[in-house]
Order: sequence, then C-alpha cells, then structure tokens
Amino acid sequence: MPAILTIDNQIQCPHGGQAVLTTSNSLFTVNGSFALLETDTPEIAGCVFNVSGAPSPCVLIEWTGGAESLTVNGAGVVLETSIGLCSNAAGAPQGPAVINDSTAEVDAV
Repeated sequence: MPAILTIDNQIQCPHGGQAVLTTSNSLFTVNGSFALLETDTPEIAGCVFNVSGAPSPCVLIEWTGGAESLTVNGAGVVLETSIGLCSNAAGAPQGPAVINDSTAEVDAV
C-alpha cells in the first residue's frame, strides 16, 4: 500500500504556495498524526501564480484517488498516489499538488 498522507506532510501547489493541512478526521492516526481524508480540502497560502499579470493564486486542494479499502467515516484516506488538484478562488484548476514528503507505510493486521 502506498504511504498515507497526514497533517504533518509538506504539500505545495505547483507555484510554491504551502498547503495548510487540516482534516475532519479525529479517529485515525499515522505515527501520531491524523491522516488526511479524500473529503478534506486544504487551503493554500502564498501562491504567487498570475495570468497575464492578474493574480490568480491557488487557494485550495481537492483530492481524488483516496484509499478504497481504508476509510474513516466513509471517506478514503489520502495516499501518496492520490491526486490533489489545486484551484483558484473561482474553482479553475491550476495544476496538481506537489507532495514533498510522505509518511512511512503503515501495515495493518
């Protein structure tokens, strides 16, 4: 199984903005950190992207491809193989999230 992403991971938008990782998950942790859920939409701070000189910063990440067999309250946990799509305030997609690190794999019995 790919590594599970948690609130302690470092994730950016493709333009260098930092994801502020929070989760609605209060049940499942990995190495003491709460796992991110596919339904979480982290905010992004510090994106400098612009289109023809007009600011169009990434403001949030929407996840797809969460775990199918590991869920918390019906939502799949986010894996290092999940796709995080960054978008601006109008909801326009602006590229994939960049995962700078990942949590060690978890083996469950």
